[in-house]
Amino acid sequence: MKTYMANARTVERKWYIVDATNVPLGRLASKVASVLRGKNKPVFTPNADTGDYVIVINSDKALLTGKKLETKFYRYHTGYIGGLKEVPYGKLMAERSDLAVYEAVRGMLPKNSLGRQMIKKLRVYKDENQNHAAQKPEPLKIF
Repeated sequence: MKTYMANARTVERKWYIVDATNVPLGRLASKVASVLRGKNKPVFTPNADTGDYVIVINSDKALLTGKKLETKFYRYHTGYIGGLKEVPYGKLMAERSDLAVYEAVRGMLPKNSLGRQMIKKLRVYKDENQNHAAQKPEPLKIF
């Protein structure tokens, strides 16, 4: 019996839309990362990009449980000496919630060229306005 190996060129890709309203950020990110990798498909192959496109709307309304708004920080480096910057998640969710969702999903994907290819299939919007109606996205249930 032969083992089926999916090819990234032959995989049918669908578009999904996810509403982040009242959904914890980590649960949202893990589900979206799973769909981006293609783990929801029977043709999942770990070394090929078999995932689908995902649109996340209403990222402003995503939740952080506990005291994460005050105690958790988004850290990045400017590239200069001593350039480590910290932004509390309370401020990040108020100003750039789309970045918070994007980084949460990116952290759950593989840390290689395959992961960089998968993250390009993610679109995050702060509100309900998105311009992907032509792709006919299907709603994806988180819970």
